[in-house]
Amino acid sequence: MTTPPNPPSGDSAFKSRGGLRRIFNAARYSLAGFRAAFRHEAAFRQELVLGIPMLLLVPFVAPGRWQALLLAGSVVAVWIVELLNSAVEALADTISTEHHPMLGRAKDIGSAAVMLALVFAGVVWTVILWPAK
Repeated sequence: MTTPPNPPSGDSAFKSRGGLRRIFNAARYSLAGFRAAFRHEAAFRQELVLGIPMLLLVPFVAPGRWQALLLAGSVVAVWIVELLNSAVEALADTISTEHHPMLGRAKDIGSAAVMLALVFAGVVWTVILWPAK
């Protein structure tokens, strides 16, 4: 990889400059991220296996469009938080595989964020689908 000559002050030499090419590159990098998460992260695969059928059920079980949005959004939120947690874990493992309290804290905080997203999704699905009295 070569460094572009004389990047603007304060900008990374590898920072994209915009335009249509940037959109294609961003899409390519995003797909690579999905593939990496699917290939290397068991938790992400498990959440996909549970979440995809849930998303397919949304149109049939949601009482209205706002409830459908909440049901689907809660599933997607779990995936987003899991992807971010996986990124933190990959970065921490790149820095060191030895025990370090700050790296352990970062991983634990990411795990807590995933747990909160899962609890939130469970609450949303329960509240919306629970039969009214």
